[in-house]
Parts: sequence; structure tokens; C-alpha cells
Amino acid sequence: MSPIAIRPATEDDADSILAIYTPIVEQTAISFEDLPPTLEEMKCRILDYSATHAFVVAERKGMLLGYAYGSRHRERSAYRTSADVTAYVAESTRRAGVGRAMYVELLAQLKRKGFHAAFGGIALPNQASIALHESVGFTPVGVYREVGFKLGRWHDVGWWQRILT
Repeated sequence: MSPIAIRPATEDDADSILAIYTPIVEQTAISFEDLPPTLEEMKCRILDYSATHAFVVAERKGMLLGYAYGSRHRERSAYRTSADVTAYVAESTRRAGVGRAMYVELLAQLKRKGFHAAFGGIALPNQASIALHESVGFTPVGVYREVGFKLGRWHDVGWWQRILT
């Protein structure tokens, strides 16, 4: 099997990113968005998160396997060196090391940019996401109970943290 390449995301990746993300939004509580972003919205996210944090994709033989990015943790200025991170992997390539490979590169980029801490919010239950985060050094910090309502029910979100510096 050919290796997985991790590279910076570009606007040209927006279609492939949406192909991964749309079913997650529409069919699961993994994402708390109710509607998938438009192509233009996704292009803006790629540009915005790349400029301030980092946005990477994983590909093999030109096929996009997943994406991960960092974004602002909170609005207040004291949070400026903290980042929220997230990763999404195409259903056909889950549990094959794609998420881990993306996170290793994403976290390294965030550290180089001066970020001190990374946080991952995981809609519970989601053992695969917990395992991914813990495999790259995240530790649990707490749970927001019934913080999101989607697909007709309340969902808890667990939070994991990794110090980068």
C-alpha cells in the first residue's frame, strides 16, 4: 500500500472535504452543525484556519482520505495561544492511521506557530475519536452534559487537552 501524504489544504480540496464532511453533518452527532457548509463556506474555512492556525489533508494516490484543522478556542485574548482541533476521516479509511498521521502534523504546525495548548471536543459516545486523541497525547479534562441537541436528542461533549510547548 502506498504511503499517506499529509499536506496543507488548499481551496481546491473543498469538494473532497465536503464529500467527507457532509454525511457526518447529515447523519451523525459527531458534528453539531445542522447543515453542511456550502462550497464557498468551506473554501473560506480552509483559507481562514490556514492563515491563523493550520489546516491539513491526508491523501494517497491523489485521493483525499481526511482533513484536520486548528481554530480559535475562545474569543477572549487570554485564550490566543490555545486552539481547538478536529479531524475527519473518510468512512472507507477509518482506523487505518489517517487521523493519527494528520494530528501529528497538525499539532507540530500549531506548536511551531506558538500555540501552547490544543483542545478536542468529542460528542459522546465516540470511542474511536477518544482513542485517536489519546494516541497523540491528549488527556481528558471534563464533560459538558447535554450541551448539544441534534437528531432528536441531547448529546454530551467530552473535552481532551494536550499541552504543545
